[in-house]
Amino acid sequence: MRKHARALAAAFTAAATTALTLLATAPAEAALPTPIAASTARSYLSSMSATAEHSMSGYSRDLFPHWITVSGACDTRETILKRDGSGVVTDSSCKATSGSWYSPYDGATWSAASDVDIDHLIPLAEAWGSGAWNWSTAKRQQLANDLTRPQLLAVTDNVNQSKGDKDPADWWPSRTAYKCTYARAWVQVKHYYGLSVDSAEKSALSSVLNGC
Repeated sequence: MRKHARALAAAFTAAATTALTLLATAPAEAALPTPIAASTARSYLSSMSATAEHSMSGYSRDLFPHWITVSGACDTRETILKRDGSGVVTDSSCKATSGSWYSPYDGATWSAASDVDIDHLIPLAEAWGSGAWNWSTAKRQQLANDLTRPQLLAVTDNVNQSKGDKDPADWWPSRTAYKCTYARAWVQVKHYYGLSVDSAEKSALSSVLNGC
């Protein structure tokens, strides 16, 4: 009986050790605020009329002030780096000096903040063409620094650059497992801010959301 009990205890200890090791080595998932459910996203999307995008004449990223101070010396970028990273260490200016960041778009993990961009899930130029051309500067600033909605996410820098200003008609995360989350977040942010969708964008979103 004692021998059997010792064997069970040893097996339990080994299993627990393995689990802890896996947890310690697993990449930290970016902490995007949880998007709306797929069913809600489908409902929101169906209520959005397909509308041609507005002219980009007059657009400038400077019309969407970012990054703004969030707390103390920390601006929006540094706040997201701390939110989405693991073991992030910052200096007196709130700059991330070390840490680990997992990019859910492509599955890469980075140990230098310089390899990470903060993606505007709804790109600022896309927002402009979808209605923000007619907004106040204060509302554009809110979108560009929104920590409450699923609008900002730490991702691999060159992946963010390849996305550029594209909407889902032309760009999706390469990780298939993240496409549903991305679509739900996209619709949520556009719905919240009253931004429009064009026909190709709406079709691409519907295709993914119907499979969520």
